[in-house]
Amino acid sequence: MYVATSGRLTAGAAGNGHGMADTSSSNTATPGGRSGIAVVTGGSAGLGRAIVRELAGLGYDVAVLARESQGLQDAAREVDLAGRRGLAVPVDVADAAAVDAATERVETELGPIDVWINDAMTSVFATFLDVEPAEFERATQVTYLGFVNGTRAALRRMVPRGRGHVVQVGSSLAFRGIPLQSAYCGAKHAMVGFTESVQAELDHDGSGVQISMVHMPALNTPQFGWVRSRLPKHPQPVPPIFQPEVGARAVAYVVQHPRRRTAVTWRTSAITIGNVIFPRLLDWFVARTAVQGQQTDEHLPVYGDNLDKPVQDDIGAHGSFDHRAKTASPETWANLRIGRVLGAAASTVGSTVSAAGGRTRDLLGSR
Repeated sequence: MYVATSGRLTAGAAGNGHGMADTSSSNTATPGGRSGIAVVTGGSAGLGRAIVRELAGLGYDVAVLARESQGLQDAAREVDLAGRRGLAVPVDVADAAAVDAATERVETELGPIDVWINDAMTSVFATFLDVEPAEFERATQVTYLGFVNGTRAALRRMVPRGRGHVVQVGSSLAFRGIPLQSAYCGAKHAMVGFTESVQAELDHDGSGVQISMVHMPALNTPQFGWVRSRLPKHPQPVPPIFQPEVGARAVAYVVQHPRRRTAVTWRTSAITIGNVIFPRLLDWFVARTAVQGQQTDEHLPVYGDNLDKPVQDDIGAHGSFDHRAKTASPETWANLRIGRVLGAAASTVGSTVSAAGGRTRDLLGSR
């Protein structure tokens, strides 16, 4: 038995003694049911860890791809505890050949991959001129080329089968760059252009494989305690802050109901639209607020620098901002579902009109 305490699980009398993060999900898999095989890159911690839990709760067998750590092993074990098959695959997503080999292992041990979710990231908090060239390249290799490598490995298997779904975890910073995160913002912008290009190729070929982008707001993940930083104060997400489960539930919904673009929370939607309508105003706003807004005076833990090597401890999904993070986004709930309702309604109206037109033609033809 495990008892939830502050977002983690502690071993109870019937437990196996392993301290693990909370595996609860808003969805429950049908006993003995099977939704398919999913891969989550960067699934050992943060948003990726929350996504792993959501998919296991939906009945997916989940392969977790990340660099070797206790978090990687515990993430796969959580899938097992949820009654599904978990597979921990140590890999650096910046290595294309290693990602392809990891993908082959997943299909050999679990079966054909149905869903591939790209989430792995790393970065440097610093002004652009304070980031060393090698650091910028490393952040780009993981946060952008890691998505490219994962997408390639997935599509090589999915396209010949004519089915499958790749989900790219994006960000509001894919549409609006902010100071102190030039490497991350550049990688997320690049991911959008790359994904749109690949999607157009799949459309041209009439492929049954789908690609989705789910863009996130500021989330309370361990990122801010382990990304390399040269800031004078501890990094923080720009408020408002949301719990990673808000993003994970959106990803899980898109997995079940594919759609090409999703903005998670009103904040992401506002940034995306505002940057199109008032780009110069946002230039002015972020220049004056985002430097201080990404730093806090709080004494918060630093887990270690994960740019070149993984943090070995299992940190779980949550960062240090539980006391400030929102646990729900009604706007996202409505955004995901109203689109489906309107689409279904339009389809029904179209079918009704078409049927009525057919009956009218039949009546006229019988006179």
